[in-house]
Amino acid sequence: MRLDKYLKVSRLIKRRTVANEACDAGRVMVNGKVAKASCDVKVGDVIEIAFGNKNVKAEITMIADSTKKEDAKEMFRYI
Repeated sequence: MRLDKYLKVSRLIKRRTVANEACDAGRVMVNGKVAKASCDVKVGDVIEIAFGNKNVKAEITMIADSTKKEDAKEMFRYI
């Protein structure tokens, strides 16, 4: 699954366009490397997102094309 779509579906970032812009700005890293929005992610990958002065680090535990808001929390776990 594309990184920008995963960020939106898992609700780590609310909108896909915002996820796309964050990737283009170099604020999203996958497994320690700066990632483009088109980067493919899989279960076990570690995503780091820089939100201003706060960093969020999460490991992918599940991939789904769409989820309910309640189930989105099960797609990743914070590290």
